[in-house]
Amino acid sequence: MKMKIILATHNLDKCAEMMAIMEKMPIKLLSLNKFPEIEEIYEDGKTLAENAFIKAITVHKQTGLPAIADDTGLEVDALDGKPGIYSARYAGEYCSYSDNVTKLLREMINIPKKKRSALFRTVIVYVDHNMELVAEGIVEGIITDVTKGIDGFGYDPVFYVPGMKKTYAEMNMNEKNQHSHRGKAVRKMQKLLTSRLPKISHQMEDIA
Repeated sequence: MKMKIILATHNLDKCAEMMAIMEKMPIKLLSLNKFPEIEEIYEDGKTLAENAFIKAITVHKQTGLPAIADDTGLEVDALDGKPGIYSARYAGEYCSYSDNVTKLLREMINIPKKKRSALFRTVIVYVDHNMELVAEGIVEGIITDVTKGIDGFGYDPVFYVPGMKKTYAEMNMNEKNQHSHRGKAVRKMQKLLTSRLPKISHQMEDIA
């Protein structure tokens, strides 16, 4: 029997990426869409880690099940690290992926290629009734001056990875999962969970 863990997000794109990476583990990942009673979680942390913990702890407390949450930020050097923790709502509270990309490109319109360096950072956390785990993944890249590619989501069409010679949006899901910031963070978390699965499973049996 697989252990159930809730992914503390309504974002189906994030869910798909994480589920694809962790599909071989003896766990069943559930999205928040299966828990309509959990309302939108207000993220007022000052760091990615704080926001991830806010989401995971809130979901764990409301369901009693282990929870995994992540927070991701795009940090652009020419913009002094912006949008950072505000990446998902850079263009406003209810903005779309396209709105965020449009604002980013507009703000960087006069910045030359050699100064368009950036990095993507993901912090992922696991929380249950007596254990907390943290993992981080980072990828360095360049912000393009136009969108390239049709896959992915968020800032994928403008985040170019020199080692792959592609933007995230030009990669298929398998390529992106192998090379992305979220992929790196999830695989680190996967190792942490795997090393602790007997203990975690025993804890779940105690709860039952």
